[in-house]
Amino acid sequence: MSKDYPVPSGYLERETEVKKSRFIARVYPVSSRDEVREHVARAHQDYPDARHVCWAYQIGRPGSAAEAAMNDDGEPSGTAGKPILNVIQHKDMGDVLVIVVRYFGGIKLGAGGLVRAYAGAAESVLSEVGRTIQQSRVQAEVVLGFADEQPLRHWCEGHEGHIESIRYSDRVNALVSVPEIRAGELAAFCDAQKMDYRLET
Repeated sequence: MSKDYPVPSGYLERETEVKKSRFIARVYPVSSRDEVREHVARAHQDYPDARHVCWAYQIGRPGSAAEAAMNDDGEPSGTAGKPILNVIQHKDMGDVLVIVVRYFGGIKLGAGGLVRAYAGAAESVLSEVGRTIQQSRVQAEVVLGFADEQPLRHWCEGHEGHIESIRYSDRVNALVSVPEIRAGELAAFCDAQKMDYRLET
């Protein structure tokens, strides 16, 4: 589904060290709780001997997220998941999961030290990950003759359009998606080419 707010453009991992404790931070774009569970399970598999695998995520628009959660994974309450989530919220980014894996280095950090260390680890990865904004898109059903398929494909290439599916019968039925701001241009193109056009609702 298209988003008109910033989301991480991909996966990134960064490592920091605080008083001999290693903090390995990972960021992922996510769109469901199932994806969160899969990434957390993978972190446990990748670092089976780590002392803690803490995380936080938010799904939906920054500032009014549809869903958010955090986990301290055995660290004192509020010293890991909450600082990670706070950094996520300050970054104005949606659909994002940050996992911080900790290897204890033998020196206790104290509650304040843990908060700073987990927030710092989250900051290190979120400040470097790319951001992407996908504009809201709409879909339209376009019915056209066989000779018009190539012109439609050509128009899509120049106007950020995608042909999502195509069916052939006596005519061609194409499901086309375009950024919402280009819906009027698609309608005008279809009118000019005498193609039947119906916006999906």
